[in-house]
Amino acid sequence: MTMQFDTGLLIGGAFEPGQEQGEKVLNPRTGELILDLAEASTDQVDRAVAAANAAFGGWSRTTPAERSAALLAIADRIEAEADGFAALEALNCGKPINAARGDEIPAIVDCFRFFAGAVRCQHGSIAGEYLAGHTSMIRRDAVGVVASIAPWNYPLMMMAWKLAPAIGGGNTVVFKPSEQTPLTALKLARILAEVLPEGVVNVLPGRGETVGNYLINHRGVDMISLTGDVATGKKMLDAAAKTVKRTHLELGGKAPVVVFDDADVAEVVEGLRAFGYYNAGQDCTAACRIYAGRKVYDNLVADLTAAVSSIALGNEDDTTNEIGPLISLRQRDRVASFVERAREQSHIAVTTGGEVMGNGGFYYRP
Repeated sequence: MTMQFDTGLLIGGAFEPGQEQGEKVLNPRTGELILDLAEASTDQVDRAVAAANAAFGGWSRTTPAERSAALLAIADRIEAEADGFAALEALNCGKPINAARGDEIPAIVDCFRFFAGAVRCQHGSIAGEYLAGHTSMIRRDAVGVVASIAPWNYPLMMMAWKLAPAIGGGNTVVFKPSEQTPLTALKLARILAEVLPEGVVNVLPGRGETVGNYLINHRGVDMISLTGDVATGKKMLDAAAKTVKRTHLELGGKAPVVVFDDADVAEVVEGLRAFGYYNAGQDCTAACRIYAGRKVYDNLVADLTAAVSSIALGNEDDTTNEIGPLISLRQRDRVASFVERAREQSHIAVTTGGEVMGNGGFYYRP
């Protein structure tokens, strides 16, 4: 069965093709081309921002109950089409189908349902009289148009994390998925266009240096939301300073693990095998450094080496895979370069893996 792809940009309430050069969307398992997707032009960005501004007045005045109902409807639609979303995410990101279907889609659905509840349960400070003859109060107002820029490691989940609280709070959004992983965002755009009023969410694929840069500097944007690296975050802050945009930045993280001498080594190994390598380690909370006490060090290294060497990947039957390939050739080569630099150090030993897998995709054996 041939998989169908949504390729239209959502601007206002209509879908249209991108007007600029095509970006190659690849299958990380094979390195083969899935499709060429034309990115948005500056004119299309302008029209998407204008549509979001036009929608803001009405959407920001809806009641929490109305916005909650919309979020619940989106959740129900994703859940009803879970297999299609999972298959598309697995294709575009190389994720094992069990991880996409069993781990991520339920969490995405739950995200929309969580914020559907949260928007109806907002708390605020009690009003009081702090000056004779005057009563103080707090009023919650939506910010305005939010430019949301998502990364490639969890495309649909990041979209949910960004959209649900933003539109739940009465804001409108221009959303830019990663140019490497736009397919589930464009599929979800079809649902958003049916559930939400025109212009509340607009979806524009494209590169960061073109579409993203133009979007974050746009005077019609009131807030910038980014999940990405520190260098990009600095550019966001520079752009935000020009027009005093609000910012929400989730940048690169590190997750060191400290193992004390009285730790249960078997439990530690089980946790590290799962949370250090999930999503091929492409996770800002991946357990990436381990500091172990002297008494447990040797056993931990031996047991963790054995555990990691048993991680299943690259199997033809995708239901047996535990992790997938890296997202791109560039990323695979970058990871390989880290390992090669480590090999050159006299005090470092590579105890398992550390090699490119020659199966045509972007696999790297941990």
